[in-house]
Amino acid sequence: MRKSFLLLSIIAAISVVAAEAPAAQAAFNQPGEKTEVSRLMNIVINSLYKTPEIFLRELISNGSDALDKIRFQSLTDSAALESNPNLNVTIAVHKDKRIITITDTGIGMTKEDLQKNLGTIAKSGTSEFLETLSGDKADMDLIGKFGVGFYSVFLVADKVRVTSKNNNDDQYIWESTAVDDFTIAKDPAGNTLGRGTQIAIHLKEGQDQYLDDAKIQQLITKYSEFINFPIYLRRTKTKTVEAETPKEADTDDSEEPKVEDAKEESPAAPVTVTYQEEDLMNSNKPIWIRDPKSVTEKEYQEFYSVLTREPESTPMAYSHFKAEGDVEFKAIMYIPSKAPKDLFQRVDHVHSNVKLYVKRVFITDDSAEFLPRWLGFLKVVVDAEDAPLNVSRETVQSNKSIKSIHKHLVKKMFDLLKTLSADEDKYADFIKEYGTSLKLGALEDKAHIKKISRLLRYRSSNSEKYTSLESYVSRMKKGQKHIFYFTGANVEEIQQSPFVESLLARGYEVLYMDDPIDEIVLQHMATFEGKSFQNVGKSSLKLGDEDTDAESEKALEEKFLPLLDWMQATLLNDIEKVRVSKRLTTSPAALVANDFGWTANMERLMEGQAKQNKDAAMHQFMKNQKKILEINPGHPLIIGMLERASKDPKGYENDKHFQEMAKVLYDITLVRSGYTLKEGVKAFAGRVENMLRVNLGVDESAEAVFEAPQAEDRDQEEIDAEIEKRGDILKADDVEPGSMTPDELNRMLKEYTESTNPPLAGPGGKKVEVNVDDIVAEAEQELDNEETKEAVHDEL
Repeated sequence: MRKSFLLLSIIAAISVVAAEAPAAQAAFNQPGEKTEVSRLMNIVINSLYKTPEIFLRELISNGSDALDKIRFQSLTDSAALESNPNLNVTIAVHKDKRIITITDTGIGMTKEDLQKNLGTIAKSGTSEFLETLSGDKADMDLIGKFGVGFYSVFLVADKVRVTSKNNNDDQYIWESTAVDDFTIAKDPAGNTLGRGTQIAIHLKEGQDQYLDDAKIQQLITKYSEFINFPIYLRRTKTKTVEAETPKEADTDDSEEPKVEDAKEESPAAPVTVTYQEEDLMNSNKPIWIRDPKSVTEKEYQEFYSVLTREPESTPMAYSHFKAEGDVEFKAIMYIPSKAPKDLFQRVDHVHSNVKLYVKRVFITDDSAEFLPRWLGFLKVVVDAEDAPLNVSRETVQSNKSIKSIHKHLVKKMFDLLKTLSADEDKYADFIKEYGTSLKLGALEDKAHIKKISRLLRYRSSNSEKYTSLESYVSRMKKGQKHIFYFTGANVEEIQQSPFVESLLARGYEVLYMDDPIDEIVLQHMATFEGKSFQNVGKSSLKLGDEDTDAESEKALEEKFLPLLDWMQATLLNDIEKVRVSKRLTTSPAALVANDFGWTANMERLMEGQAKQNKDAAMHQFMKNQKKILEINPGHPLIIGMLERASKDPKGYENDKHFQEMAKVLYDITLVRSGYTLKEGVKAFAGRVENMLRVNLGVDESAEAVFEAPQAEDRDQEEIDAEIEKRGDILKADDVEPGSMTPDELNRMLKEYTESTNPPLAGPGGKKVEVNVDDIVAEAEQELDNEETKEAVHDEL
């Protein structure tokens, strides 16, 4: 804001200097003053715009303004278009002269207009034109406001000639070699335009990229694709045509005909013809300005392909709407069918998928303020009627207007998703692609967390299909106070987890959460409709229907006390404690995290972070927190282990086999509970092997017998043969640059490739030929590539 205000102040000061002079030229009579103004204007122009390419957008926009003016004038003056009924903009590139011409058939300028509008910086002809209009101004599609857009041409030009013809005056030429001086004269060629304006841009040195037709086409497509009027690019093309056979000369009737031998005439060689052709650059129409009722489904689909530059792509859903408030705009919002592959890989990238237009002129898509980061998957076109742009028209400078656009877009997105969720199958596709985006929204967007929570969907034990939190609550059991959930790598793993078996046996519904971010999201949300979330893998799980008989519970603890003591002593370094479980039904044991400790899913998530996080003290503290081992008092394995421990409650130190068995049970429980083996697979496999040896009566210390044949060292003859085969290549390391001719190098490479690159198998197999000239040409082309230069620059 401050920068834009400063630039506007400078421009205003220059305008005053020019406006107070009797004529525009007189403002620059003094050499010193002229130099200072020139320096000041160079600073202004080069500070306004981020890139020189913006000049084309500005000049085409000015041409569109001029066309709008003559069209509006023709509504009341039937003769306004007689001089030229066509309304268009034509761009031509003259490579030999290093000139670009931009011609419009708009209203044109009189001599006074040229002096007033181009001779005085910041004088906006469009603004004055609007002031003279009567009636509803909203019908006019005019762009200009600051009047400095024309001067962006000096970013790329060292000389500009403007030829213009207005219906009320002769044709005049305005010419300038700098932004501080100009001349105006009547065109000696007469009226060549009919009506309109032609701008001839003499490019500076170093701006030859704009002499490329492809570059011009790219800029038109980027900035002016949806201008109301046709934009043509005049190209020089060639074609081959059949040469005409020359006609024989007429003979004199008085002479006797000569008889000659017939000769077979060979056909004339084809001729290459050069010609000019104008190609339409903006055939795509801005459907967002139309009434949504008049736009067909097919048109929405086709426009999406234009917007994304993906001809075969289709949107999952879309919304076409008009918003009013601090800034009035029309917009189309699309949800792509497939999420971008790098959607969550570049979360800090500021690039936005919102394309901002003002009166169909592209302004920017380089702003992350129009949508929150979690909605980065949307494709949106916003066309504001009167956005408060900065002087260069490249950014919206009003925070109030940005907030208004942001607010409307988010609101319409929620409306669109609510409509989409009515179709269960379509919404399931949305959740598969963008469910994680919604969860990020629940973490980042506190203002909309309640709305987002109603859009979330999860798999559950109730159905194979997705369910909402709202539906889950409606199915809760009598007296159920919590929403039960469990997290894991995938649904199949969760279904087989020992933590869910007790709840399923009791008839409770469990949400299956297989997205790594789920656990963090639910901790952040805390509740839904007054119901708190309960991770069934935590130690604090209370179902409310457990046996509350204190005496029975105490008796059970006393019964299993010998086993609890044996296992506690054996696994002292691995677990916090061992206790009898009330949650297990079919599994022998489970490892339960403390209420503030990491579950298996959270541990996997944190281990997947960057190495520097793994080395942090807090990370190591949380990772090393011990878990609670719960044993199932009704499982046969646990009962068998209890019987063995009860025979000698103090003899666990002498029962090595029991210790191995307890550790194997612990390792199996680790895996079934979703954790990784702490001592690795090798230690676990060793324990299982020892148990097998004991059961089979095999000596635990016996080792496998195997005699491996030893590989022989190469003999000198084989080494010498290899060196000889590659001798030429080895010698090439000592060759001084330029001392070997390309033919010699080609011959050497050919000999080497023939020895190391056999023909392809099958008929027609060929060897790969190597040519130094091709290698050098390819390398030079690669070095000239802009992406390569950028990569090398980044590497340095």
